[in-house]
Amino acid sequence: MPWRLLAYLPSVRICSLDHIQLAMPAGGEDKARAFYCGVLGLAEVAKPSHLAARGGCWFASEGVKIHLGVEPEFRPATKAHPALRVSGLAELLERCRKSGYRVVDDEPLDGYRRAYLADPFGNRIEVMEPTAD
Repeated sequence: MPWRLLAYLPSVRICSLDHIQLAMPAGGEDKARAFYCGVLGLAEVAKPSHLAARGGCWFASEGVKIHLGVEPEFRPATKAHPALRVSGLAELLERCRKSGYRVVDDEPLDGYRRAYLADPFGNRIEVMEPTAD
């Protein structure tokens, strides 16, 4: 079935994004916790026992779920990225800088101030805050 026909299937609908998964190297759980909990302020969520044996960590806050899974031949995602809408962007960027994480300021998009962070493994994360304008 050609992809264009999917638009005409009334019973098929993408409802929301459940979570984003990023890769991490084996043994990086403590570094992940330091960044995702300690800097970004997300809470760690227990993984189901049958998945916990694989390593990695899950994090969440209201409306956001980020799963980090162990990739045996890990390479950071330096282009593909999640974009997190935040409040207190300036404070978050300062916290990242003081904690030694790379921050790259970027030009605003219509209605947003934004920057890019690198998690402890080099994965790119966009953080953006709506402007009051």
